Amino acid sequence: MPRRIPLPPILSNKRNMDFHAYDFSGKRALIRVDFNVPLNEGRVTDDTRIRAALPTIQRVLEGGGSCVLMSHLGRPKGREPEFSLSQIVSRLDELLGLSVKMAPDCIGEEVAQLAEGLGRGEVLLLENLRYHSEEKAGDEGFAKKLAKLGDVYINDAFGTAHRAHASTAVIARFMEDSMAGALLATEVKNIEKVLKSAERPYVAIIGGAKVSSKIMILENLMDKVDDIIIGGGMAYTFMKAQGGAIGASLVEEDFLEEARKILKKAENRGVRLHLPEDSILADRFAEDAEVMVGKSMEIPEGWMGLDIGPEATEAYRKVISNAKTILWNGPMGVFEMESFSAGTITIGKAVAEATENHGAFSLVGGGDSVAAVNRFGLADSVSYISTGGGAMLEYLEGKELPGIKAVMED
Repeated sequence: MPRRIPLPPILSNKRNMDFHAYDFSGKRALIRVDFNVPLNEGRVTDDTRIRAALPTIQRVLEGGGSCVLMSHLGRPKGREPEFSLSQIVSRLDELLGLSVKMAPDCIGEEVAQLAEGLGRGEVLLLENLRYHSEEKAGDEGFAKKLAKLGDVYINDAFGTAHRAHASTAVIARFMEDSMAGALLATEVKNIEKVLKSAERPYVAIIGGAKVSSKIMILENLMDKVDDIIIGGGMAYTFMKAQGGAIGASLVEEDFLEEARKILKKAENRGVRLHLPEDSILADRFAEDAEVMVGKSMEIPEGWMGLDIGPEATEAYRKVISNAKTILWNGPMGVFEMESFSAGTITIGKAVAEATENHGAFSLVGGGDSVAAVNRFGLADSVSYISTGGGAMLEYLEGKELPGIKAVMED
């Protein structure tokens, strides 16, 4: 049977993970990274995910090995040039301080020769995995072809760990040694901290547009937290579920009963669920809309709530200031528009202050939350920022992630 390098040691905090003790000398490490980064005219506009993978890559190189990196980029329909990973090579060169070789594809004889020809300290980047439909299909034949490109497999792509794709959940079956990389293990360690060993008071800040996408998280957190703060468009489904007038605010009519159940469950379990007392209202969804402050349960016809109001912001800030553990997933409003960004900014600052001044552990995850933290210059003031949007959500929901399971199995 193939030998697996398991994750549990880092999760149990007994010792560091086996990845750090592994002998990479003379070996090609086939590393699944998450280089699905934003681009503008062929240039990387946010290299956060690339930087997050550097410790694993550098560990292999410093250990005398070479790296074959594989990733997806976007959702191409066939071989579309705008989704080519060749666009990130120059930035990867700069960050690693070496010249990265670019493969013309991710499988094939030419790619195999490039991989076999790698010397110690060299890096090869494969072309977009999703140029091949077999990647998303979890095709075993495709996974076998990828597996031939390396001696040891490392999954360091937490952002895709919830996908049962060939390069994340299938490939480990065909490698002698498989393990989690530094980023994947760190992600798991930090999320496990808020799920299983959180210091109290524990506050979960859950925002975003839809209740439907957060129901499972709310359910799974109900036995773990002291306070749940609700913001974003999803708040108005809760408002209407309680008989409130929400005007033209976003609402999921099919989830009103679910919202009522969540409210009742929180009450029964002694969890304080906070809804915004007031909101920043707009007469239309636009930056230059007419704006006013109003009660969230009494929104006039034709008006919509696009941010939490000043009363809600102050109430939420006080709750956060007393927290020892904070999980933040989802913005408080349409923070991309300046007129509706104040709530998210203030909540972000409150999380940062609780972290820096009061010793709270704060975990921020989800695309919009991370974007807000970066946009408002708060990234260095929180404990940990997760690189995985959907993967983090599913982990918080209590689901088993295929990409993690693959490197843990015997």
